This record gives sequence, structure tokens and C-alpha cells, in this order.
Amino acid sequence: MGKKDEKTNVMRILEQKKIPYNSYNYLSTGAIGGVEVARALGEDPDIVFKTLVTVGKTKEHYVFVIPVEKELNLKKAAKSVGEKSIEMIKQKELLPLTGYVHGGCSPIGMKKQFTTTIDKSAGEHEKIIFSAGKIGYQVEVTLADLEKVVRFQLVEVAE
Repeated sequence: MGKKDEKTNVMRILEQKKIPYNSYNYLSTGAIGGVEVARALGEDPDIVFKTLVTVGKTKEHYVFVIPVEKELNLKKAAKSVGEKSIEMIKQKELLPLTGYVHGGCSPIGMKKQFTTTIDKSAGEHEKIIFSAGKIGYQVEVTLADLEKVVRFQLVEVAE
């Protein structure tokens, strides 16, 4: 983890709001999947989260932040946002919709503020780690601090 890491937009937003965070750069490890990233950071996969973007039957988009080892339960996720059903958006829709690429999607700094749900398990941890908005970069913040930049609900949506 080099000292001269480049700043991502997510880090700039956190600094602008005077929110303390730790940043991690795992580019040199070649880690790809979330569990690999957690290992590369030497962290428990339970505190490393991935950001998923979905679309509901109403065509509304929703963001879900869940532990990297888990899968999104689509039924619970739909219920949590008041939709009959939801599905993952197509990968090619991610960049134009959020401004982020697959593998570098963060709940902070999306082009538009979507309804965001973080898996309830995040509440069991002092801090959580998630993408800093660019592949190879992660940030660690407390939920209380995250709430200053992203409106979210804590609901059990992962399994």
C-alpha cells in the first residue's frame, strides 16, 4: 500500500465532508473478486462489502451494499424497497448510469443518488470497507460517517 496513492472521487468527497477514512490500494496484488480483495487487504471478508446496482419492475434503480462473500437475495431486496421484483442491471448499463465501472462501483459519488440499502450485518462492525470508485482502491469508514454522504437503510438482504 504505497503512500503516493492517487485520490479517487470517493476520497475527495469524503475529504470535502471532513469524514475520516482509511484508503487501501490493492492494485499490485492482482486481486479480482471480493473475497480475493479482502484477502489482499488482510481483512475479514465480513467487513469488506460490494456495491450492486439493480432495477425494479417499476424501472427504478436501487443500490445494495452487501458483504463480498454473500449473494443478494432478490426477494428480500425487492421487499426492502417496496418493489414486486428486482434484477441486476446489465453490466453495460453500469457506467452510463452510475459513472462507475464493474468492479469499481461505490455507493458514494454516483451520478445520481439512488435508494441505497446496506445489508444489516454492516451494523455489527465498527467500520466497513468498500470500493473507492476505482478498481484497485477501497475505503474504510464507519456507518455513522457514511450516513453523512449517502442516505441508506440497514436491512437483511444478503444470504
